[in-house]
Amino acid sequence: MFHMRDKELSKLITRNLKNMNLNIQVMHVCGTHQDTIVKFGLDSIFNECGVKIIQGPGCPVCVTTPEEIETGIKLAENGVTIATFGDMVRVPGAKKSLQAVKAGGGDIRIVYGINEAVELAEKFDREGNGKEVVFMAVGFETTAPATAAVLLRELPENFSVVSCHRYIPPALVRILGMGEIALDGIIDPGHVSVIIGAKAYEEISRQYGIPQVIAGFEPIDVMMAVWMIAKQVEEGRGEVENEYTRCVAYEGNEKALKMLDEVFEPGDAKWRGFSVIERSKMVLRKKFDDFNAEKKFEDILAEMEGMEFKEPPGCRCGEVLRGLIPPAECPLFGKACNPAHPVGPCMVSVEGACNIEYRYKND
Repeated sequence: MFHMRDKELSKLITRNLKNMNLNIQVMHVCGTHQDTIVKFGLDSIFNECGVKIIQGPGCPVCVTTPEEIETGIKLAENGVTIATFGDMVRVPGAKKSLQAVKAGGGDIRIVYGINEAVELAEKFDREGNGKEVVFMAVGFETTAPATAAVLLRELPENFSVVSCHRYIPPALVRILGMGEIALDGIIDPGHVSVIIGAKAYEEISRQYGIPQVIAGFEPIDVMMAVWMIAKQVEEGRGEVENEYTRCVAYEGNEKALKMLDEVFEPGDAKWRGFSVIERSKMVLRKKFDDFNAEKKFEDILAEMEGMEFKEPPGCRCGEVLRGLIPPAECPLFGKACNPAHPVGPCMVSVEGACNIEYRYKND
């Protein structure tokens, strides 16, 4: 296997791309890919080769909607302990974040995974204090199997989940169907693809005739993916190819997929920056109602019905997530909005395009 940071190989790929006289636009849907691209200056190299790379909705924290953030805030303000990832705590809601709720006395716990949330619920159960713990489950097919695995085991009655998990393929279909942006190819996310496999993307290429390449996360992975897409464009093909063969199988991880199917069913849902995307959200099946926080606390959450939660004034995260503008075109970028004081989620999450751009390119 070639070295993942082989300078000579990178120079060879660059020469080959330049010799193809390209003028193409490629989208990827993965925060880790964006980190690699910006950190190693691949975006500049690709631009010199006639390839424009843009990030789509590949940050799970970023696509979580204001309504979902407000669900956590509402529960916390009603005495429920909210456990979630650090990035989620800092995402602004309509008027405040979970971090602000914590500062005001709410019980917000930052955890590294769902197992820590369960352990907290078990501790409360042993203490007999009657406290409820809700885990806000965020992520694509990569992290959802961990949620599913926990829900399939015996759990304390004071534990439940708000599922913010989403499926990636429906978002790709929506982007291509909207026609807002002309794309010549898609780099599919490596982590997600380990779970769902190359097979999951084939219908997209059949329907839209677009080249797709599953890629890993080293610089050479991404460069190879772009070259493979360029070859498909040159040859008039629109297929799914797998650059990340060392980790991704055609069928994916069958055990993980089986767990996902047992615990979740597809539901229609909004994504930040998008209207409703059909069958894009992982909704807990009815047999898990006892651990579905939206069912368990429906009386509390009913107070939110009919309320509209708008994006923060001036924030253009939605357009960034759809690939319509780069972060620097948002008037708040690097000024009112920065990692220390984020206005939108794309600046909060380490997988967000704005956060990545700020960390590596801010002067």
